[in-house]
Amino acid sequence: MNVLVWHAHGAWTTSFVHGRHRYLLPMGCWGGGRMGRDWPQNAVEIPADRVRQEPVDVVVLQQPDQIELADRLLGGRRVPMIYVEHNTPKGNVPCTRHPIAERDDIRLVHVTHFNDLMWDSGRAPTTVIEHGIVDPGERYTGELARAGVVINEPVRRGRVTGTDLLPAFAATVPLDIFGMGLDGLDDRGGRIQPHGDLPTQRLHDELAKRRVYLHTTRWTSLGLSLIEAMHLGMPIVALATTEALRAVSPDAGLISTDVDELTDGLEWLVREPESARRIGKQARQYALANYGLTKFLRDWDELLMEVSS
Repeated sequence: MNVLVWHAHGAWTTSFVHGRHRYLLPMGCWGGGRMGRDWPQNAVEIPADRVRQEPVDVVVLQQPDQIELADRLLGGRRVPMIYVEHNTPKGNVPCTRHPIAERDDIRLVHVTHFNDLMWDSGRAPTTVIEHGIVDPGERYTGELARAGVVINEPVRRGRVTGTDLLPAFAATVPLDIFGMGLDGLDDRGGRIQPHGDLPTQRLHDELAKRRVYLHTTRWTSLGLSLIEAMHLGMPIVALATTEALRAVSPDAGLISTDVDELTDGLEWLVREPESARRIGKQARQYALANYGLTKFLRDWDELLMEVSS
């Protein structure tokens, strides 16, 4: 099939374009194409003014303004549309209405069951297709008695990313923070060490050296770095918020809303490397079974065939 899709969410799109279809990525003022990503050849950059000449079978939207944009690029041609919602709702959450809630002609895909539960999707027909990632391989060594944390813009986002909780964890175990926008992060006398935004391969190598992965985000759809850490074979300590409760199985680490309980678990995993390794292997097996690329692409194949038939 020929699928028109924008590179709006890099990690998700990386998985999506590993399927068996031809993925058309608009370029120019209406899209950035591949944005330099090392993707399969079937992820094709196409000038926006050539889209209407392509045999597009399905359009995958990820932002409200892409609905009108797709109509314009297709020259008014009617093509089935799917809208992927990556984010948790904001504002008055139980009552937050989705931007396409009045559209019963566009399938709304939530990437987590939590999102499906919390958004008011109105008349839009909904489906949940959970995340799947390209397996980075089992790289865990756990050689460093430290916790790895991936947070983008922790200073700006504050309580959303659980930045206020970092000092409590750092008092127990030193933390290595990876991600964008780390300037101004309180290092707590060297107990919180920022490492910046590393290329994916290097990030995976560095994370895998840490004894445990710590997930502090209060409000997010599902941080893919958490799923990546599990694929690497890392044991997990995580806040039991949003979809993390479903993503982290009981034998993959410790998940709780009790910060004292989490700090105790973090300290124990760092102190017991063999236990950490065993739990990390269980985390990897769970992630492969539930967030592997094969399941993700199979679920998408079924939906693409359904909406285009």
